[in-house]
Amino acid sequence: MRRLVSRKKALTLVKELDAFPKVPESYVETTASGGTVSLIAFTAMALLAFLEFFVYRDTWMQYEYEVDKDFSSKLRINIDITVAMRCQFVGADVLDLAETMVASDGLHYEPVTFDLSPQQRLWHRTLLMIQDRLREEHSLQDVIFKTVLKGSPTALPPREDSPSQSPAACRIHGHLYVNKVAGNFHITVGKPGVNDCSDLLLITAYNFSHRIDHLSFGEEIPGIINPLDGTEKVCTDHNQMFQYFITIVPTKLNTYQISADTNQYSVTERERVINHAVGSHGVSGIFMKYDISSLMVKVTEQHMPLWRFLVRLCGIIGGIFSTTGMIHGMVGFLVDVICCRLQLGVYKPREASQHIKSNTLVTSLLTPQM
Repeated sequence: MRRLVSRKKALTLVKELDAFPKVPESYVETTASGGTVSLIAFTAMALLAFLEFFVYRDTWMQYEYEVDKDFSSKLRINIDITVAMRCQFVGADVLDLAETMVASDGLHYEPVTFDLSPQQRLWHRTLLMIQDRLREEHSLQDVIFKTVLKGSPTALPPREDSPSQSPAACRIHGHLYVNKVAGNFHITVGKPGVNDCSDLLLITAYNFSHRIDHLSFGEEIPGIINPLDGTEKVCTDHNQMFQYFITIVPTKLNTYQISADTNQYSVTERERVINHAVGSHGVSGIFMKYDISSLMVKVTEQHMPLWRFLVRLCGIIGGIFSTTGMIHGMVGFLVDVICCRLQLGVYKPREASQHIKSNTLVTSLLTPQM
């Protein structure tokens, strides 16, 4: 018996704590205006909940910066450059800040035609259009990060038709591993380590017109577009120097598609004609001077957690429900007040008020003055 009594007391206490008391149906009155407001409220709830679901599915990139403490690892340079000279006359080499000559065994020299086929030219124009949009709208880089491994490959597609002339250009492609210090990658006349200069061309035959199909640092990731990809330079003089000053930023990329250690870079370009008579000294060729930043960027793809989505969804439903109920109650209260005052005669029609005013004026005129 004691247990039964204690249970009844507990149930009674719980009922007294009910914050949502039930109203009998006999006291509930439904109206057309209330149904209209409810229909609008439910439609707004469904629309906003639908849009909130798309916000929940979307992701964004979060950028964090810290000091790069990795100095012992090697830096990989991925190269694909076409120079408008024959392969036996040009060579690529890397010299770092410690004056250490890096072996270029990972580079391959392939005789090709400098002019692109129609299919390759279409690919090249598309790549340049993307580069222009990236320079104007930096937020597109986030889209590229999120769609890596999904986009089309950024390498130059193979030639489908046979060239009309013999190959007179050289495609230098492959990769190199260098020390993680500043250095200089250059393409000049002559092969590295070859002292025989009997086969070198005259200076009037130099032509360092070139096209950079791909240049990246670190792990090569399909779908990533680098600043120099698609760059094409044409010589205006035989004795000309092209310089690219590159600043490399180590980057850790963590998305839902890939997790990789790579590098981003910015570049400044300069070109000039070598003329010793006017003080413009130097060597003809292509020079890429790179430096490595001491800061590292962490790029992480973020997603809205489920609990936050549920909280926002409850806020939408509760906010619309309470707001529409309050507005409907205020409108109903004002309508009831106006109707009640009209019935009590506080508010009279316009014609009746004018008639009362005219009768009052006539009465005042007919009444003798005292």
